[in-house]
Amino acid sequence: MRRVVTVVIVFICIILSYFTFESALHVFRSDWQLPEKSNQEQIANRIVLITRGLDTPFWDKVSEGAKRQAEKDGARLEVWGSYGENQDFLKQIDIAIYSKVDGIIVQGLDTPEFKELTKVKAASYGIPIITVANDVPMTESIRRTYVGSDQYEAGSLIGKQLIQDMGIAGEVVILLNKGQEYYQTERLRGIKDVLQFYPKVELVEVLTGQTREEVIATTKDILNRNPNTEAFVTVDASFAGHMIEEIERRSNVEPYYIYSFDDHPVSTSLLKQGKMDGMIEQSPERMGEISVALMMKWLNEEMVPLQLEGYLTNIEMVKQVDLNHE
Repeated sequence: MRRVVTVVIVFICIILSYFTFESALHVFRSDWQLPEKSNQEQIANRIVLITRGLDTPFWDKVSEGAKRQAEKDGARLEVWGSYGENQDFLKQIDIAIYSKVDGIIVQGLDTPEFKELTKVKAASYGIPIITVANDVPMTESIRRTYVGSDQYEAGSLIGKQLIQDMGIAGEVVILLNKGQEYYQTERLRGIKDVLQFYPKVELVEVLTGQTREEVIATTKDILNRNPNTEAFVTVDASFAGHMIEEIERRSNVEPYYIYSFDDHPVSTSLLKQGKMDGMIEQSPERMGEISVALMMKWLNEEMVPLQLEGYLTNIEMVKQVDLNHE
């Protein structure tokens, strides 16, 4: 009986050894492959684009360019932001940092709160920041680079066009935001550096608040105090519509030379209607494309460091006749 039990045990061991050997052989066969990763697993880099201009033509174009480049580079891009509210905008940046995204592309905001977020919090999490369209001073933020227009040159183009249209003498009102941001001060610097060579051009710099009522009240005061004004420049593009609204209450806009920028929804419409004489047109789609491409190069360590002074996109002065010929 004991011999029979021994034979059975030996037989079972032989069978188990056979199946163990077969299993091991199957694992090491040359045609065996790891299961393919899902598309979600292959997308390693999560990038967030954050703006204060959701659903506006300018920032929609920035987003379109960014999305197109993200798809090309295999990145996961999300577009966040607010509708002009700084507190909501800053909260979105804060959320992105605590979410530990791989990179943040953000419209620059020249405030202490923005600089605190990008200089301290983002840096502590090791999250690279690229500013797009609107920059902040390099020394006051640890942004990796800037992608967008040369705002100083944009101001210079307006100064040159103004002289070409108006001539070398006249009174020019420059309407400024009380809370001037860095990109606006650069535009102003460009305008003034051109006009300083024309002593018969008198510059009148006027500060105003951001609301419609404030801009209208400021324009009314300008027209009362400066009846000889020949030209207006709105350094903050959001002022142009309200300013022109008040001018039209008094008279026709035709006698005035009026200039602004394209980063507000009404700018192009005002130019087409002949209510502005010139507008600086920027390249928002290229801004989106380049910013994502550079972020990916940084994350993949293909380009370290990036150019601290930034990567500039094309700008040009556009007149009403140019739009009518499109």
